Amino acid sequence: MAVTAFASGTQTATIGTEHTLASINAAGVYRLRVDTVNMTATDALELRVKSKALAGGTKRGEDLVLYTGVQPTDQLVKRSETYETDLAETDGLEFTLKQTAGTGRAFPWCVTRVG
Repeated sequence: MAVTAFASGTQTATIGTEHTLASINAAGVYRLRVDTVNMTATDALELRVKSKALAGGTKRGEDLVLYTGVQPTDQLVKRSETYETDLAETDGLEFTLKQTAGTGRAFPWCVTRVG
């Protein structure tokens, strides 16, 4: 299967608010990319993945990655691991962004289906 865009946009963070970037409703393998070029020394960012173990189950945290401060210029775009779901239901897999410190920044992002 070719890599295809599932969802994309720019999220302007509100400090302390978890923003849902994409709720996956189709079986497949997905990856999140977030551009952190706007982060400054006082900023902290959490990128989260939530999933369900069973159809009809409760969505829970699966992964969390934290970034703080100015990011290296050769590593500005953060790419997640791939996550798979065989659940063809709303919110079977979810990617979120939460800025916990600093000034709310704009984060361009995309979720791609890679399989």
